[in-house]
Amino acid sequence: MSRALFSPSPLRQRFRPLWWLGITFVAICFVTRIALLVMSGGNVAPNPLNWLYAFGVGLGYDLVTFLYLAWPMVLFLWLVPTRRAPVAGAGRWLLYVVGMAALYAISLGLLFLLWHVHLHESWPILAVFLFFLPMPALAYNRSSGQWGLYILGLVLLYGLLFVAASELVFWNEFSARFNFIAVDYLVYTTEVIGNIRESYPVGTWLALLVVLALVVFVLSRRGLRARDDGSTLMQRARVPLVWLVLTVISVAAVNGEMKDRTANNYVNELAGNGIYQFFAAFRSSHLDYKKFYRSLPDDEAFRLVRENLKAPDATFVSNDPRDLTRAIRHAGPEKHLNVVLISVESLSGDYLGTFGNKQGLTPFLDSLVDKSIFFDNLYANGTRTVRGLEALSLSVPPTPGDSLVREHNNENLFSLADIFNDRGYVSEFVYGGYSYFDNMQYFFDHNGYKTVDRSAIPKDMPIHSQNVWGVADEDLYTLALSQMDQIHAAGKPFFLHIMTTSNHRPYTYPAGRVKWQAPSRLGAVAYTDWSIEDFIKRAQAKPYFADTVFVITADHCASSAGKSSIPINHYHIPLWIYAPKQFKPERVNELTSQLDIPPTLLGLLNFSYRTRFFGQDALQLAPGQGHAFPGTYEKLGYVHGDTLTILEPRKRLEQLKPDFATGDATPVVPIKQNLVDTAIAYYQVASDLFKRGGLAHRPTDSSKVEPLPAPAATVAAPAPAASIQ
Repeated sequence: MSRALFSPSPLRQRFRPLWWLGITFVAICFVTRIALLVMSGGNVAPNPLNWLYAFGVGLGYDLVTFLYLAWPMVLFLWLVPTRRAPVAGAGRWLLYVVGMAALYAISLGLLFLLWHVHLHESWPILAVFLFFLPMPALAYNRSSGQWGLYILGLVLLYGLLFVAASELVFWNEFSARFNFIAVDYLVYTTEVIGNIRESYPVGTWLALLVVLALVVFVLSRRGLRARDDGSTLMQRARVPLVWLVLTVISVAAVNGEMKDRTANNYVNELAGNGIYQFFAAFRSSHLDYKKFYRSLPDDEAFRLVRENLKAPDATFVSNDPRDLTRAIRHAGPEKHLNVVLISVESLSGDYLGTFGNKQGLTPFLDSLVDKSIFFDNLYANGTRTVRGLEALSLSVPPTPGDSLVREHNNENLFSLADIFNDRGYVSEFVYGGYSYFDNMQYFFDHNGYKTVDRSAIPKDMPIHSQNVWGVADEDLYTLALSQMDQIHAAGKPFFLHIMTTSNHRPYTYPAGRVKWQAPSRLGAVAYTDWSIEDFIKRAQAKPYFADTVFVITADHCASSAGKSSIPINHYHIPLWIYAPKQFKPERVNELTSQLDIPPTLLGLLNFSYRTRFFGQDALQLAPGQGHAFPGTYEKLGYVHGDTLTILEPRKRLEQLKPDFATGDATPVVPIKQNLVDTAIAYYQVASDLFKRGGLAHRPTDSSKVEPLPAPAATVAAPAPAASIQ
């Protein structure tokens, strides 16, 4: 291929535009990397070794990515005839278009028969169809071929600039190259595009990108001059053949984790390429645990999990070593109190004055600390809302790839709602947006909950503010209160899981509620606090308030960026369990996981029940027994004591001593193998059970569990005899 590009031959002439595309692409990547480095600020020390690694390794990823993205131009330069267009005249064009349409229809039919791909999911096939459609009308050495090449080059140039601008926006939000979040967002274009339009001056930016693309194109268009002194289709085929071989080699030899060799995650991210990372994340959306991660013999993994799940109030109902079902037994009657579980969008612990914030963002929530059972040391399962919902409804560690909320075959899983439903509760998931987003409606409707979302809001109900994600939190709470009123009026207890949206970009909220003018991230946090206070005040006027437990926590933190691969400080979230007429205030310092919230709540309600939850009652843990499961879509974390163990694809492992205040971490030497084995066991067993249907709800799960006998009454000691004067 090098001979074809460098020698004065028709092939060199024909494929010369590849040099234009390659130089343009590498230059855009270089400028993008500089911009991201500047945006990283002090997170990347001004060390030439950091720069050399980021830009050197980054160039390697850029060149590999170029092999993929250059394919449209490679095919164009190969297939377009040199001197004469093979299809001319209306008759031939009609036959050609009909033939291409038939081929397109056959392709769609095969995709549906083989993989059940529906029409609305097949737009990439349409893009390929449209790419090849005009080629027979072009001749490379004529004006049609030149203009075709110009148009293709301009489209690719604009696309590359658009991706670069998108990377800057994505980095500003997540401090990372494109990853699984970007893949997820591509599925829900309505919400994502709406969010971007409400957050940024999109029209202005797109217009500026058009101007920039035209300027670059005009200045460099000589590199796109079409010329071919006589190559044939078979001669030209050597170039795409070599290109195909290089592409296959790169797929086999390069992966997205090879760049992660420094201790600073920002440097590792800078060394990547956004386009490459996007498709690497796409391939990682369904990770088979045993194929990609370290594993143990199944019997050993289940033994370790069962050992860790032992508790004073728990008894395994079976001797089957792979059955995690336990009977939880408490003494005395159950408390069938109403429960309102609020998972607040992006409520990081460091927003609270209780944890040292000086900005006065959460005065009401800070005031609740001394009136609630408050957890100081609680950590989220992940960095996405679906991970929080998964933990709070199923009490499972975050499985690699997709959340169980979005997985196939996620119906009829054993859930928190099932336990409430067995006791006559009405269980609802209440959301201020449209719950088809992230598959929430399907998941909750098929796992014991009734979904109530934006579409259920009465037309005559005032809406104080709304954006693409949903109505303002105060309006969401109005909807929730109406549901609570209806269920109470029907004489039933209720369990509501409320998911808020106002503390999400574009950070809009009603005017006059807080001192920060919208849109504002700080104002959105303050509005979150205001709306919860307003909700509690309105609930206090209800007849069921005294018998209602309010559980307030976060779905995840506001940021997941840090120097380490799992910056533990960006998983720290608060938890209040507030029921002033029911529970005595308490501060809980034990290390606690988000998946511990369901069993802890059930323990406070004194429920005796069957469970296969992976979480435990945090109020029953012995000192030092707590642990947490922070993770990303592919990095699986396990925190116990002062050690963070991270399982990674391709069976890699990190074990670190994290700084819980800053998120920085130092390697643990030597490795604590017992913690590695425990981490492997939890994630392996959770993945195995879901894959094999072991997380499903069984009829026997509703079996009545007899409470423990009430403790014998203490006989009062006789009063001392009165002294005789």
